[in-house]
Amino acid sequence: MTPAPDVTGFFDPATNTVSYIVRDPASNHAAIVDSVLDFDYASGSTDFSSADRLISAVEADDLVIDWILETHVHADHLSAAPYLQQRLGGRIGIGERITVVQDTFGKIFNEGTEFQRDGSQFDQLFYEGDAFSIGGMTGTVLHTPGHTPACLTYLIGDAAFVGDTLFMPDYGTARCDFPGGSAEVLFASIQKIFALPDETRIFVGHDYLPEGRSEFRWQTTVADQRAANVHVGGGRPRDEFVAMRDARDGTLAMPRLIIPSLQINMRAGQMPPPETDGTRYLKVPLNRLGKDS
Repeated sequence: MTPAPDVTGFFDPATNTVSYIVRDPASNHAAIVDSVLDFDYASGSTDFSSADRLISAVEADDLVIDWILETHVHADHLSAAPYLQQRLGGRIGIGERITVVQDTFGKIFNEGTEFQRDGSQFDQLFYEGDAFSIGGMTGTVLHTPGHTPACLTYLIGDAAFVGDTLFMPDYGTARCDFPGGSAEVLFASIQKIFALPDETRIFVGHDYLPEGRSEFRWQTTVADQRAANVHVGGGRPRDEFVAMRDARDGTLAMPRLIIPSLQINMRAGQMPPPETDGTRYLKVPLNRLGKDS
């Protein structure tokens, strides 16, 4: 039986993202989930401060990184996976439906035929039910789409890393209005998570401060989510959830970093190739992204 992993969360206040180091308690092997590359939009410059916090923690405990895992292609922050891999090793993994995301946004950003849409930028494409090892622990993969087509939940011992599928119970659930998103599909994915044992620890991908809460949190349980999630808990019917989610999504602005995030994260965190002047550029599709979203 896979032991309960030791989990340490690292909160990035600029993007409200939580990254995790997931350690096998019986060895020095570990994985990193949903890393962050800092990005200043005004200057177009990147910074490794958030990733260096992870590296410092890994080096302080002399950990061996087996995996650098992405729960999905994030639209609100850049991934530091290549930088972490260069410094720490490990294999970069994501859901096999990344190919759908790459095809969709490869067209939106007019990436051309040189941009591979087969997921080959990643070391491992995970399918529903796949298993992977972190030292002596075995992780399994749940395909939990709805927010995006490629969303995964990584189940490692008693810990489930759900990405953006669920937030803390007092904040709710992820938006479903990105290309390939679906509130109906998200509801079904959440029921898959709710079928896990009550005591399963859930680690969310973001936290925001709802009214009445003064500190950030990122750990809850299946029992708490099933009973108290403000969007889908308490046995809320599917049709009622879908109507709520569709109405709410219609009021949301696009994430501030969606343009750079998608172009970089669909490449496994790699920057676009340099152009003839040696500089790398990001594209802004005028009057296109909002229409297609």
